[in-house]
Amino acid sequence: MLFFKITCFVWAAIGIVSRIAMAVMKDNWNQWEENKAYKEKRPFWVVLIAIFGLILIGAVWTVYLVYDVQYGWILASLISLTFLKIATLLFNYEKFRTFLKDTLADKKKMLSLNISVIILSIVLIGMGVFLY
Repeated sequence: MLFFKITCFVWAAIGIVSRIAMAVMKDNWNQWEENKAYKEKRPFWVVLIAIFGLILIGAVWTVYLVYDVQYGWILASLISLTFLKIATLLFNYEKFRTFLKDTLADKKKMLSLNISVIILSIVLIGMGVFLY
């Protein structure tokens, strides 16, 4: 199904492009994330993106259930995991900022996060090519 294929490729592209931006910007990335993207007072764009994320989760599950997309449950389950970040951004923003600061300050945590995102992106590309 084209919707699932596009969702896989877009999600993978976001993961890959963000890792490239991190490599290019180096320490400036940390400053940008902490002081611009996720300011002390939650920016309004965070709420908009969170709402979009909730709509996307609902759309993926709806398309899977209505059109009975083969293997659609895999993407639906993966994308549902983003609800954890969405809920934290909406209802416990300060805890998210603490996590952000701790992760940005710890090179091992950042390496683990980056490797996880790259692996997820590769898996998503594979799913987009071979499953959907």
